[in-house]
Parts: sequence; C-alpha cells; structure tokens
Amino acid sequence: MANEEDDPVVQEYPVRPASMTYDDIPHLSARIKPRQQKVELEMAIDTLNPNYCRSKGEQIALNVDGACADETSTYSSKLMDKQTFCSSQTTSNTSRYAAALYRQGELHLTPLHGILQLRPSFSYLDKADAKHREREAANEAGDSSQDEAEEDVKQITVRFSRPESEQARQRRVQSYEFLQKRQAEEPWVQLHYCGLRVSQDSRSEHERQYLLCQGSSGVENTELVKSPSEYLMMLMPPSQEEEKDKPVAPSNILSMAQLRTLPLADQIKILMKNVKVMPFANLMSLLGPSVDSVAVLRGIQKVAMLVQGNWVVKSDILYPKDSSSPHSGVPAEVLCRGRDFVMWKFTQSRWVVRKEVATVTKLCAEDVKDLLEHMAIVRINKGWEFILPHDREFIKKHPDVVQRQHMLWTGIQAKLEKVYNLVKEAIPKKLDEQPGPAVLVSGEQRVQVAKSKAQQNHAFLERELQRRKEQIQASTVMGGVRIKEEPVSEEGEDEDEQEAEEEEPMDTMPSSGLSNRLANGLPTGRAAGGDSFNGHPPPGCSSTSVARELGAFVKATFQRQFVLTLSELKRLFNLHLASLPPGHTLFSGISDRMLQDTVLAAGCKQILVPFPPQTAASPDEQKVFALWESGDMSDQHRQVLLEIFSKNYRVRRNLIQSRLTQECGEDLSKQEVDKVLKDCCVSYGGMWYLKGTVQS
Repeated sequence: MANEEDDPVVQEYPVRPASMTYDDIPHLSARIKPRQQKVELEMAIDTLNPNYCRSKGEQIALNVDGACADETSTYSSKLMDKQTFCSSQTTSNTSRYAAALYRQGELHLTPLHGILQLRPSFSYLDKADAKHREREAANEAGDSSQDEAEEDVKQITVRFSRPESEQARQRRVQSYEFLQKRQAEEPWVQLHYCGLRVSQDSRSEHERQYLLCQGSSGVENTELVKSPSEYLMMLMPPSQEEEKDKPVAPSNILSMAQLRTLPLADQIKILMKNVKVMPFANLMSLLGPSVDSVAVLRGIQKVAMLVQGNWVVKSDILYPKDSSSPHSGVPAEVLCRGRDFVMWKFTQSRWVVRKEVATVTKLCAEDVKDLLEHMAIVRINKGWEFILPHDREFIKKHPDVVQRQHMLWTGIQAKLEKVYNLVKEAIPKKLDEQPGPAVLVSGEQRVQVAKSKAQQNHAFLERELQRRKEQIQASTVMGGVRIKEEPVSEEGEDEDEQEAEEEEPMDTMPSSGLSNRLANGLPTGRAAGGDSFNGHPPPGCSSTSVARELGAFVKATFQRQFVLTLSELKRLFNLHLASLPPGHTLFSGISDRMLQDTVLAAGCKQILVPFPPQTAASPDEQKVFALWESGDMSDQHRQVLLEIFSKNYRVRRNLIQSRLTQECGEDLSKQEVDKVLKDCCVSYGGMWYLKGTVQS
C-alpha cells in the first residue's frame, strides 16, 4: 500500500473508443473473418541479405525437390527463397481485448472480435522426408532387380466400388484427410503489401483511420461516463462460466452441499452416473443420515442394477439415445447392449475375459476396454475382476429387492441370448448366490465337503419319504373321504412323482432349462419352507385376491398378444412381478398348474400344434394357448386359423386365405387376412407359424 501511495498519477489521457469495427466496414467484412477461416501466408525471403546462408538454402531445396526441378517443385529457383506462415487461434474469448492507437494525446481503442497468431510452417520438411524414403525404396528395388532374371506374373484382383451413401459421404467430407486435401488444393492469392510509412501509397494510412474515433466531441462517448463500480465491471466482467446455470452433474466445482439441494432422485442419478459402481451403504453415507433408506431403494432401482450386491449404473444412463461411441462411432443402442452383457456376466462370476466380451459383442477393443473399466479391474494372467467385493450384507437385509433384480436380470438374459445367439448354460447362478472372493480349496477339503453334502441330502430325503408315508396312511384311515387319483404320465412316472410335479412351483425363468432357484417369486428358503406352495397363499393373504390379480394379468396379456406359449407367458409374468411393489399378493406363489388353469378360465384354449419329431422346443414352448373369443369382428377368422394350426405345424399363405374364404363364406380382403396373421402368426422362410413355435 505504501508503494502505491508513493506512485502518483503523472499524466491523464482521454480514452476514445472507435465506433466502427470490421463488421461495419463493407470491404473488410467481406474479406476478413478470422473467427471462421484458417490463414496461410507465404512470404519471400531476401536471399541477397548478408545474413542469409546460401548453402543451407540450396541444401534444403535439394532435399525437398530433388535434383530435377519441375512444375510441382516447392522451390523453383533451387534455393529456399520463401517461407510459409500458418495461423492459429490464440484465444476463444476476445471480449477483453482491444487494439490501442495513441494519437495526439488521446488513446483510441478498437474492440477485437478475433486474434490469429502466425507461426512458421515446416511442411517442406515432410516433403523432404517423403523424397528420402522414395529414394531409399528405389535403391532397394534396383538392387533386387539385378538378382531377378524375369519378373513373375502376378494375379490382380479388380474390385468395383459400390455407390457411396449420403451418410458415408458426410463422414468422408468431415474427415481430416479430406480437409487436408481441400486445403492443399486451395489456390494461392497474390497480395499487395502496403507498408506503414510508404509515401507513394496512401492506402495504409487510409485504413489506419478506421482505428481512430470518428467523433471529435466528447458528448458522443457517453459509454465512458460511468460510476467507478460500473467502470470496474466493464474492465473485469464476470466470466461466462459464472453466468451460466449451476452444473447439474457433480464435478470439481460441485460440492456436496450443492448436490443436496437437488431432489433425491437427481442426487442418486448424478452420483451413480459419475461413480458408476457403489455399495448401498456408501450411497447412504453420501446422501446424509436424514434420508429415508426406503426412498433411496426406490430411487436407485430406476437408475442402477444390482450386481454381486452392489449397484451399477444402467447403461442407458451413461449412453443416451442419440449418443455414439467416441472410438468407433457405433450408436448408443449397441453400446448399451454390450455393457448389459458385461454386467450380466458379472452376475454369473467374479471374473470376465476381455476376449470373450469382444467376440460376443463385436465391439472394438477400445469400446470393450471402456465398458470393463466402468466396473472391473484387470488382473495379470487372470482377466477382469469385479471392482467391489461381494456385498452379502445387503443381500441378506433386502431379499425383496434382490428378488426383483433377479427377475429383471432374467429378462435381460433372455434378450441377450436372443440377440447374441448365446449357448444356454445348464445351471445359471442365482443373483444372491454369486461367488465371493476366490478361495483356494485343496482336494481333501473338496472331498470332505462333498461327503457332508451327500449325508445332508440323504437325511433330508429320508425325512421327506417318511412324511409322505404318514400322509398316505392318515388319508386312507379317514372315513368318507375320497382320494383323488392323478393319471400316470406317458413316461410311466409313479403317483408320487406325478404329485411332486403338480405341486412344483412355477419356474419364472424363460423356457431354456435354466433354474433360478426362485420358487414362485420367493427365495429358495421360503419356498422350501412351505410359506407358499402350489399356489396356496400364506396366512393373511386371500386366495381370492391372488386369483383375481392373476386373472386380470392373463386377460390383459392375451388381449394384446392373442397367442402365447407357456414359456413366453411365464417370461411376461416374470417381468410383471418385477414391476410390482414388494409384498404384493402375487408374490405369494403361482404354480404352473394354477397359471394354466387361469389361462383356460379366461376364455383361452390350448392349441395342440403338431411339432416335428426333431424339434428342439422345450415342453413349455410346445404348450400353446390362444384367446378364443375377444369380442371383435375377427374372432371367427382367428378360430379358423387356429384350427388350421392344430393340424399343421407350418402353413403357406395361399392355403390360409383359401381356407378362410371357404369357412367364412366370403371373399376376405388382403387387409383382413393380414390382420389375422399379424395377431396370431409370424412368417419365416416363406411359411407361416404360430407365434412362439418357429424354430430357426
């Protein structure tokens, strides 16, 4: 402060802003656009100057153009007599800069709209390197030709280029090679240089007058008559970043205090989008102790999926609909599908092999690496391991959430198997029984574990057999009670096996032979404990409400689909359960028999489609149900179509149309036939199949 007080003002000068810019000057605004174009300036070098090294200039010209000079030579005089300067943008924000001109005790300021800096271009060195490589290649070819008496005849493959699409043309036009080529083909424009103090040319002085304030009166410069605070604001205006709205995503400038001012759903989405993988306990600690855990659980399921007890952000959150890969340019849909495959693999195992992911998803190496780095770390000679340890505490504490997430993963698995043609595994692992950290077990320990499991299974089977015998004895001694005898199956199963099959709860997995160990939407322990078995609800839950809810789902589903296999119906029911809140009546347990009875009671019929003997369809895929009467005008047409498929596995369209005309007694239009086929059938290889029965 003392130094500033000892520094008095020596002289004051009036400051006058120039009222015109290059946009206001017609001949300048039409030619000079420093914000839009790149400028290259070629200037001659004074080769007669004593400071010019002639030998160096000749050597550079020889390296660039070679010994023979032609029209394409860079230096036609065989001497480096010119230098090219290339412009570069120094700053993007020029609002704080001005060009100052001092004249007659006044300082004239002209605002700047763009600043370009000219730097020497050394592109001639690239040409010299190219010439050097050509000479070396020619020398090697000359040496090898001396050893060859006669050149072998080589076969040449001729390929014709296909027409270029509009999208490919746009990518080519925006490519770096195309821009470089267009820049190289741009012709040079001869310029006339007007010096600052050239007496014979007044053009320079004329242009210089535009940098001076045109008005001589101080009244016109009212913008400089400001208060001290306004003047400081003009000198140091707030940056554009400060004027913008507050960021909506956590970054280096977003504190936790700012984050907590947002709604809870936005907080969860922002945190998961940036962290990508997080345990539930960590998320609760970040959100604060006053936040309700139930609300957080409800919100986290909208933006993340459960993997090994930890939450991983959903793929569509990271890759919005209109985005694409920065490496390969593939659309967001392909990236989301590939990332879902990686997440699903981590629900099956702690380890994932990068080569397997690349082979299945067909993504480039950079995209696969990005997907894996979101949720895993690489281990030498092992692969990629999930980044967080298995959170078994969360799985034990929230079984309902685990169950819902498992159902969602079941649907995702079915979609991935269909898209990627995956080989279905024999026994997939449950979500709540995913492997923990790898532990080395000796062979002796494995034998002991196997023996103990066998003893436990033997004791359980003995108790189950004794219980069944007691039930049979008790039922035979009761008077006046008739025992219903179930028919023996065609495979010769005995009565106990038939009874066990009827009471087996519905497997809500897709009909791929995969077992998810979830009985009727409940964890294994609860289903095996008899809480809800064979469709009987637990205490406190009415069987009438279960039947009503199940019937409503079946009717609504068949009103949209008309024809469904049992496998597809179970898959849709699985997704329906995942959308229901915890504790819903349908979680009490639905068996296969109960589901089929509800379908038949809803006005549907089972269509006995004659599948070929060598079919690969599972038993659930061979059970086909169709809505017999929906109440619209096409009921009769659909019934005729379903009768056709009760005798034929696949049918041609002309046969269907002739049969419909014969049975309905009228000549149906093409639109009516198309509607019936769309409701019930799919076309494959020129033939028509009932929905869900085609085996590709």
